[in-house]
Amino acid sequence: MTDSKCSPNETPHDALSSLAHLLRVRPEFQDICRFGGDWESRHDAAQPGWAYFHIVVRGQCLIDRPGHAVMRLEAGDILLLPHGSAHVTRGSIGVGHASPPIATEYHNGICIKTSIGVEVTTELICGRLHFEQASEPLLIAALPDVVVVSTENRLVMDRFCTLVQWIREELDGASPGALAIATDLANAIFMLMLRQYLASDPPVAGLLALLGKRATAQAVVAMLRDPSHEWTLDELAALAATSRATLVRSFCRIARVPPLTFLTELRLAFARRRLATTGDPIAEIAASVGYQCEAALSRAFHRRFGVRPGKFRIDAMSSRAPTQAALDRSARARQRRGRLPNEDAIAPDGLR
Repeated sequence: MTDSKCSPNETPHDALSSLAHLLRVRPEFQDICRFGGDWESRHDAAQPGWAYFHIVVRGQCLIDRPGHAVMRLEAGDILLLPHGSAHVTRGSIGVGHASPPIATEYHNGICIKTSIGVEVTTELICGRLHFEQASEPLLIAALPDVVVVSTENRLVMDRFCTLVQWIREELDGASPGALAIATDLANAIFMLMLRQYLASDPPVAGLLALLGKRATAQAVVAMLRDPSHEWTLDELAALAATSRATLVRSFCRIARVPPLTFLTELRLAFARRRLATTGDPIAEIAASVGYQCEAALSRAFHRRFGVRPGKFRIDAMSSRAPTQAALDRSARARQRRGRLPNEDAIAPDGLR
């Protein structure tokens, strides 16, 4: 196992600089929530390529994720769910109390939700991030399930609080360009969150670890940017400004495989993701990840995953519909138990 400590020439910022060129993030503000009482808001699993974020401006809230312990967020905390996992935000541990009615209004394209008849104790800015770059699936897969910047770290929180306050002022105001400015500020927060994560818990293996080392970072960036190129070991070593032997040793130490084997894994991972989430022709997918024909991809895919691409796509597509149906059944059951009011009668969008 490689040393998790970074040398002066191998800082977490190096990994983030490499990621910044690949992670094209488009923040989307959805809601400003001003809640009180025994409120809760359900968020279904996001579509591939989307992440959730919540910024706690005032008060506190709890986060429920299936199979995980309850998380508590305080004012100033910022939560990022890179994989867009399903979760519930709520205001208390109470069970069986109906949520107070919610009034909604729209301002600058943002839905503002306010509890009626109770004191507002919590304010959240909620939204999603869309990862637009083609290399997104592998980079997102390398991120943790949850990233939280907490008020406990005062050295970094002053900077975050300034950005959050600026976002809030832009969204509350009516100045031209307010939404565009708030979007750019949210993008900056996202990159700062990744910096904080990489600094506090440097990865010791896998894609992020490779991006964090000078001996391997540029070679990996090249693979991610153009997986269809017929990369040679000489080309990758030249990009990394190191010898072939050093590059191979570095990849084997961090990723447990040599560079060209890692490239094959990247290509198949790209293909697997597109098969599962798009209807693109298999021949087109094969060409985009460096295979000369559909048959070549099929052979490599079968060797790696034990199934042909066409069969994998059918299985992947058929497994998605029951998942959504189960989420809908769960929501209806919770509504019957009194946990949620009839959302359609309260607001056009309900509680997202």
